[in-house]
Amino acid sequence: MRLLTRRTFTASAIALAPGLTAKPVLPAVGVQLYTVRGVLPKDAAGTLQSIEEIGFREVEATYANLDQIWTPLTATKLKPVSLHLDTPMFLHKTADLPAAVDNAAKRGFKYAVCPYIAPADRGGVPVIQKLAANLNKAGELCRKAGLTLCYHNHAFEFEKADGNRTLLDVLLAESDPKLVQLEMDVMWVTVTGADPVALLKKYKNRVPLMHLKDLHKGVPPRLDEKIPRDAFAEVGRGVVNFPAVLKAAKSAGVKHYFVEQDQTPGDPLASLRQSFAYLQTLHA
Repeated sequence: MRLLTRRTFTASAIALAPGLTAKPVLPAVGVQLYTVRGVLPKDAAGTLQSIEEIGFREVEATYANLDQIWTPLTATKLKPVSLHLDTPMFLHKTADLPAAVDNAAKRGFKYAVCPYIAPADRGGVPVIQKLAANLNKAGELCRKAGLTLCYHNHAFEFEKADGNRTLLDVLLAESDPKLVQLEMDVMWVTVTGADPVALLKKYKNRVPLMHLKDLHKGVPPRLDEKIPRDAFAEVGRGVVNFPAVLKAAKSAGVKHYFVEQDQTPGDPLASLRQSFAYLQTLHA
C-alpha cells in the first residue's frame, strides 16, 4: 500500500482542487413548465417531482393551469418564481388582470409575465405604443401587489420600426423601466439573426428573467415563429453561445433562468435532463 506523504497529499489536493472548488455558473436553474405541458396534466405530482430530482430549483408556471398544479407543486421544494399570465389580460380583457395579479402575489410569485402577442394583435409602431401603454398600467398594478412585470419576446419584435430601431426598442422605450422589464428568450433572439449578448449589454439592468433555449443549426433567420418543430434543441446542442450569453447575463443583472424547450423529440423530461447536465458543465 502506498503511503500518503505530505508531498503526495499536497500534490493530490492541488490536482483535485479545481474539481472540488469549481461551481456551476448558475447556482439555481428553473424550468418553464410549458416544456412539460404534454405530460403535466396526466401526472402533475410525478412530473414536478422528476423536475426537482433532475436538480432544478425554480419554476415558471402558466396561469391557465395554475390551480391544477398548485397542490403537487407545493409538495416539492421547487420555488414558484414567475407566472405567465393570459395574454388577453393585457389586451382585450384587462378587467381580469387585477384578480390574476392578486392571486399570483398571494401564492408567492415575484414576477408576472406578458408571454405572447398573437399575429392578429401585432402591428407597427402605433400598435406597439398602445401595448406599451397597457403594460405600463399592468406594471403599476403588479408593483402595488409586490410583483415585477416582464414582457417575453419572440421573433416579430425584431422587425424594423424606424431607422435602426426595432419594435422591441419601441416597446421598451415607450414603457417605464420601473414598471416593465424584459424576459429575454435567447433562442427567439437568435432566430432573428440578432445577438443575445449585444442585446443584454444594450438593456443592462432591465432583463431580470431569461429563457434558456437552443436552436439547431441550419434554421434561416426570420421574424416570425414559423420554424420547424425539430428546430428546438436542448441547451448546449445548438448554435447559441451559452458561455458568452451567461457571462453577459450576469453582468446585465439577470436574476432567474428558466430552461424552456417548446418542442422535444421525445420525453420532455429527458430533454430537460440533457439541458441541466450541460449547464452543470459550465463553471463560474
